[in-house]
Amino acid sequence: MFTHTQNDPVRQQALTALTAAFIAQGHPADYAKQMAIATVFQADLELRNAQLARLLAWLQEAHPEIAIAANTLVEQTREEFERRVQQG
Repeated sequence: MFTHTQNDPVRQQALTALTAAFIAQGHPADYAKQMAIATVFQADLELRNAQLARLLAWLQEAHPEIAIAANTLVEQTREEFERRVQQG
């Protein structure tokens, strides 16, 4: 489970509800729990992506002088991550 989930009641409630829903659909309990974790993780990724996109759009509008540097940093981070994934 996520290390921060136990201290986050919203995530814990989501995991509990999703696990119960997957079990009700006939999935085994262990599999249902993993499916719930994956679902919450995907939602977290989508939220973070939306937050970053909104921040970059705001920077472009309110602070165009640093928006280029911010976009460059985001791109460098992506490239570094891809290199690390490829290296294993």
